[in-house]
Amino acid sequence: MISVGIIGGSGYTGKYLVQFCNNHPNIESISIYGHSTAGKTICQVFPELLNQVKDSIIMNSKDISFEHDVYFIALPHGEALNFVPGLIEKNKIVIDLGGDYRLDDKHEYAKWYKTNHSSPELLSNKTYGLADFYDSSFYQSSLIANPGCYPTASLLGLLPLTKRFYNKIISASTSAYSGTSGAGKSANADLSLSEMDGNVRAYNINAHRHQPEIEQTLHKFGFASPYSFTTHLLPACTGIYATTTVFLDSDMSKESIQELYTEQYAGSSFVRIRNTPPNLRWVINTNFCDINVNVNKNTIVITSAIDNLIKGASGQAVQNLNKIFNWEESAGLLKGAMNVSVY
Repeated sequence: MISVGIIGGSGYTGKYLVQFCNNHPNIESISIYGHSTAGKTICQVFPELLNQVKDSIIMNSKDISFEHDVYFIALPHGEALNFVPGLIEKNKIVIDLGGDYRLDDKHEYAKWYKTNHSSPELLSNKTYGLADFYDSSFYQSSLIANPGCYPTASLLGLLPLTKRFYNKIISASTSAYSGTSGAGKSANADLSLSEMDGNVRAYNINAHRHQPEIEQTLHKFGFASPYSFTTHLLPACTGIYATTTVFLDSDMSKESIQELYTEQYAGSSFVRIRNTPPNLRWVINTNFCDINVNVNKNTIVITSAIDNLIKGASGQAVQNLNKIFNWEESAGLLKGAMNVSVY
């Protein structure tokens, strides 16, 4: 049994972390740390969790202790830098749900995040926790960088093909769509109901911070072809839907590609290979990633769908916890864990 601290437990992803950890058979105690919500109880912040989780006081993140075995950090970009080095120095396991340790090169943070990384020595010692693609032997670090929501959907769709046929790929492009909860709880008029109802728009074209994260992982599997990544906002609260088009230098059979994906995810508890393109609603409030692969001669179209707050954040974070300890991968994630939405 372990003890868990959740830093930033009062946001959307923090709420799911509270739920999952509360339902986890190997977690005996949970402490929540916040800033503006410090002093309130969990059920004051999340009334929908009444009688579902043990209600307790949210402590101030300035008063964080080092008593826990594992720390989840669910904070906006830049803020995890204030906690991670100290926790690692104390030999704690840290699972960071933000972007502060996903990239390998400190110069990429200056380029994409407009910030100087304050603990670059940790970038080369972390594990990039794409949980459904790597087995437990991959987890050799006490610092886990939880992948972003867009990269999770995009990479789970594209990596099996890249791993086998990287030298045959002429080019690839991903067009991805997100619900507005991906921007967090902070008020933003551009994301209000009156702005987004019945509306779709592209944003951060050729400038989204998740692009280098995707490309970094693809390159590790030999991918060296042109790649484009374009993001859009949906008139929905949650979800990520990614469509990736890949052009190869020769034709492929549908059967061989289908077999490739089936083999890759045969041991995954949460990737479902679909015969038709997935509906976003099939994965909302779950930790599943649904993938469909369509083959037409040398053109392959991969569609993948996830819940951005669960598979793209808290659910995958708990998967990573389970991988570290060699526990059942679905522990905490299936039994009564996903019955509350962010609405």
